[in-house]
Amino acid sequence: MKKVLMIVIDGVSDRPINGKTPLSSANKEVLDELAKRGINGIMDTIAPGIRPGSDTSHLALLGYDPYKYYTGRGPLEAAGAGIDVKPGDVAFRVNFGTVKGEGSVFDKVVVDRRAGRISDTEELVKAINENVKLEVEFILKRGSGHRGALVFRGENLSDKITDTDPKKIGEKVKRCVPLDKEAEFTAKIVNEFMEKAHEILENHPFNIERERRGELKANVLLLRGAGKVPHVPSFKDRYGMKLAVVAGTTLIKGVGRILGGDVIEHERITGGKDTDLNLKVKLALEALNSHDFVLLHIKATDEYGHDGDFEGKTKFIEKIDRALKPVLDLDFSNVCLILCGDHSTPVTIKEHTADPVPITIVYEGVRVDDVEEFNELTAYKGGLCRIRGMDVMNIVLDLIDKAKKFGA
Repeated sequence: MKKVLMIVIDGVSDRPINGKTPLSSANKEVLDELAKRGINGIMDTIAPGIRPGSDTSHLALLGYDPYKYYTGRGPLEAAGAGIDVKPGDVAFRVNFGTVKGEGSVFDKVVVDRRAGRISDTEELVKAINENVKLEVEFILKRGSGHRGALVFRGENLSDKITDTDPKKIGEKVKRCVPLDKEAEFTAKIVNEFMEKAHEILENHPFNIERERRGELKANVLLLRGAGKVPHVPSFKDRYGMKLAVVAGTTLIKGVGRILGGDVIEHERITGGKDTDLNLKVKLALEALNSHDFVLLHIKATDEYGHDGDFEGKTKFIEKIDRALKPVLDLDFSNVCLILCGDHSTPVTIKEHTADPVPITIVYEGVRVDDVEEFNELTAYKGGLCRIRGMDVMNIVLDLIDKAKKFGA
């Protein structure tokens, strides 16, 4: 069977400054060589003018309409954190935070949304899982650093509720509010959970010791991004291909798990600026031996965009380029390569924008065009012209002879 390798460089494209972007400025022999060997274009991951999230864009790139299958970031974060989410579960992203004041948790003010960037939350998670009792089942799992994921499981649950995270310091913890009548029970459960979890955290010996050392207590769970786990057909059922995901970020790992894929993890794959790029590439190429479709996700370019760091983003693109050198040795008569961004994160904006991203497809038989560089300023001249993220899987399936004919 023909294989597919999709390499997504998160937030890689930009808006030009004096006619240059980090991608067009970088010395990137490998990326440019792939552009020369392939067919190029620009891509609106969702649609023109729509600012994509990394979650919605990856769903689209894998052929899952985000308007149909995306219910919120919570379910993807929960799956990425290793929770075996099931259809009907309501999931949240979680921050361990610090609150101060008197009264209930909803009377207290958030003084730090990351509890001093705490990282060792295992004891606190265990205490909540063992001691909080509710009318429904819940699962709390730690993520990286101050982050975590929370799932409620039971009858009559709804995701039509508001966050408890005020998203700003100096404001009180928000009470969960139902957005319709059917969500009243869920909001009640969430608020009860908030109170009970806070009581345990406030008085936990781990936090008492942190306070003694002059550190912030991790004494509140701030919930956001509620979503109901959707019924999603697996990647295998949809395409007849076995999916592997090589990623360090919880969110992208969650996309892989929601779709029934295998997530390949390693402690040196962090999803940050310190990630081991050479190892990521090695694991992705090895996965082609056991899987039909491999998604390799690289995150830190997006972080540099959010930081507004032109030089840092440029240098990291060059680091990616060096790590991708083994990709040039692939047998492109058997492996179809897709190289693209998932959205733009311009250093001038420091946030995702709807600017289209470059895409290159390398495979035997593609109509190689005249584009000689992989960047957002020249890709539009290529043979793919301008496409949407939802078009990618259709194009790939046709190239590897897995597409079904439409019509007689």
